[in-house]
Amino acid sequence: MLTLASKLKRDNGGKHSNESSHRVSIRDRLLTKEVADLEANLPSTCKANFPDEDKLHHFQLAVSPDEGYYQSGRFQFEIDVPDAYNMVPPKVRCLTRIWHPNITESGEICLSLLREHSIDGRAGVFIFQDVVWGLNSLFTDLLNFDDPLNIDAAEHHLRDKVLPRHYVFHMAHYAA
Repeated sequence: MLTLASKLKRDNGGKHSNESSHRVSIRDRLLTKEVADLEANLPSTCKANFPDEDKLHHFQLAVSPDEGYYQSGRFQFEIDVPDAYNMVPPKVRCLTRIWHPNITESGEICLSLLREHSIDGRAGVFIFQDVVWGLNSLFTDLLNFDDPLNIDAAEHHLRDKVLPRHYVFHMAHYAA
């Protein structure tokens, strides 16, 4: 588990220092605590990957839904947390091509938690764990066909109530 104390100790060579070159940003302090909380409460359908433990602000999240239309798929998201976090939401992009009403084929995501000024009254403070749970829920209870980003995917579902045959093949090929 990554902790702020271990990061500071490693950065300072085991010595405590007040030098500005060894200060940890507010974002990194928040993320160190929030990543530890996330590891303890990560949904069973999600797996976080931190390629560089010194850069908690850049990582990937894999979501593998265990129910619904997208069951058995594996969807990769890239998450970048800006310096102004937690007043500005993380930037998230879906790396897996998907036919989804709330995700474009180029990876843009429509999720109110990712908006700086949300329409649901949620603005100003972002909690990392909520973003992860929100991304996970895009495949179940937050799947929204009424206010889509990918209009073609939403219209197809509303018309046919099933995923198109080409999408099932596409998901089996790209999201496995």
